[in-house]
Amino acid sequence: MTTTTHKQLEVLTDDQTPQKWCVLLREEVFKKFMSQGSPIVHKVFGVGSFFSPLLFGKFFDPSDAFPLWDFESDILLSSLRSSGQSTIDWFQTEQYYVLKAELPGEGKNSVQVYAENAKVLEISGQWKQQQQQKDQSKTNSTRDWRSGNWWESGYVRRLELPQDADWRKIEAYVTNDLILEIKIHKINNSLDADNNQNTTA
Repeated sequence: MTTTTHKQLEVLTDDQTPQKWCVLLREEVFKKFMSQGSPIVHKVFGVGSFFSPLLFGKFFDPSDAFPLWDFESDILLSSLRSSGQSTIDWFQTEQYYVLKAELPGEGKNSVQVYAENAKVLEISGQWKQQQQQKDQSKTNSTRDWRSGNWWESGYVRRLELPQDADWRKIEAYVTNDLILEIKIHKINNSLDADNNQNTTA
């Protein structure tokens, strides 16, 4: 009998990392990186991965915010689903925006969820954490992995929050150390909307 583990993640809102995601991942750089990549790199960024720049059919830097909930998952992921290459889903109900995605095998325990400036949801983690820490101790560098060529150490997917999403009410869970589920509450009345406007003003 297998047991299911269900762990809640803290959704962080105050990330002061300087110059985070300032280095853009370009298509030619990604192609070269993948051609020289290990099986771990292909697991993290390969076909069907939530963190792949090619997830939506054409190249899109995952560190750039994408308006995910403006699209239907059935349409955007139709070719991946028909070939059984994706376990990603997103949808909305009357109360929530929901996202479900499989985490990469490497770095799944380092996944972090941020709500940035009431506008962007960010999911990131490191797949090369131990190696990076060794390298940092050799060079005495304290630079955050997200401030440089982030794909060499980690992964990210940044998503635009819909206008009626309540960035203060985001829940994130990991099931069996594999499936990430995020629920974003919708602002469901004018009082909530007024409170949200006052907080972001």
